[in-house]
Amino acid sequence: MANPVRERIRSLEFVALFGASIAIWWGSLAANAKLALSSDAYTHILLIPPLSIALIYLQARRAQLTFEGGRWPGLILLTAALAFRVSTAWDVWQLSLGSRLSLSIFALVMWWIGSTIICVGLRTFRSFLFALCFLFLIAPFPEQVLNWITEFLQQQTAGAASMLFHFARVPVTRDGIMLSIPGLDIEVASECSSIRSSMMLLVTTMVLAHLFLRSWWRKTLLIAAVIPLSVAKNALRIFTIVELGTRVDPGFLDGWLHHSGGIVFFGLAVLVVVMLLWLLRRREFHPLLAPPAMR
Repeated sequence: MANPVRERIRSLEFVALFGASIAIWWGSLAANAKLALSSDAYTHILLIPPLSIALIYLQARRAQLTFEGGRWPGLILLTAALAFRVSTAWDVWQLSLGSRLSLSIFALVMWWIGSTIICVGLRTFRSFLFALCFLFLIAPFPEQVLNWITEFLQQQTAGAASMLFHFARVPVTRDGIMLSIPGLDIEVASECSSIRSSMMLLVTTMVLAHLFLRSWWRKTLLIAAVIPLSVAKNALRIFTIVELGTRVDPGFLDGWLHHSGGIVFFGLAVLVVVMLLWLLRRREFHPLLAPPAMR
């Protein structure tokens, strides 16, 4: 039976711990919000908190708060988070500004998870595991990681676009991220990597996998599909723009589809994700795979 007094105390504890986190990490939170508003590579950060809150709300309607489980794991996480915050504030490891911000926000999410464990217990925490760990996506990638991801997408996009031109019987040569077709040289610049839409696709796929799939391997398979899908949508966008620009109207090379048409190809990628989700979910709930009924 629920204990109203204990629930009220634990609720007050959580409010106090959450308020303390805002005060301690206020500078990092402000810097992270500014980064998300000013850089396309980090726009997805703005989506994570509301999505996580929505997932927690949905789970809370089904979960039963037991307040059971040890508080020591939560205290350990709080201590570690505070240690990371102090180390980034004093620049103990002499990290770059971006890496310090990334580590600081990572520590903030650790604090929130530790606070949850302390206030609701380990058993209830497991019910909110995905929604809380999902918050780690608000930590921005360090510059080295972001550069690696961008370069990977550039290289793979150039290769995929080259294949599309070959399939369309368009003579093409490739030199790294440079593609050449008759009368036109194409550079797959960092903007063409579509890091923003790729991260949005990853976030969308993770949420859909969590909500509609049960088995871990199916969730992993769907999320892993984001990598080739991101490359494919980038390559298809380049191929479409170049073909329209060379065969229909040169204005397409510098028109709306070039600068703002990413939403069209993002929508196509989401449609493919939904189709894959339907296939995986249909297989997961296939009658032949269901456990035999009790007699």
